[in-house]
Amino acid sequence: MANLSALIYEQWSGLNWAGFYRRQKEGLLLGPFQGKPACVFLPAGKGVCAAAAEQDKSIIVDDVHAFPGHIACDSASRSEMVIPVHMDNRVVAVLDLDSPRPARFTEEDKRVMEAAVRLFEQYTEWRCEL
Repeated sequence: MANLSALIYEQWSGLNWAGFYRRQKEGLLLGPFQGKPACVFLPAGKGVCAAAAEQDKSIIVDDVHAFPGHIACDSASRSEMVIPVHMDNRVVAVLDLDSPRPARFTEEDKRVMEAAVRLFEQYTEWRCEL
């Protein structure tokens, strides 16, 4: 998780945050990331990350300030893309990418990140309970 978030943050232009939130019963707990300090806990049912985890669906938001229940960990963020991460056919985490640019993320970006996450899932040996 740490190396993937570092790789994405360093290689993709226009990001101000790239990292993971791990799913727990009550919400999402901050995992490895790159960027400014982040919200440590995101409650279930609120924000883009929770929506992606609960719907098991990748989400692109062109304007985070227009997203109902958006949680602003960094007020400079304007757009966001979140990709669910699976283990044993269940969502165990999300990959969260933020940008200070409105409408930064495209459908092609989403396809690339979904493919990267599928490879990550396939080759990761989970050594802890998530």
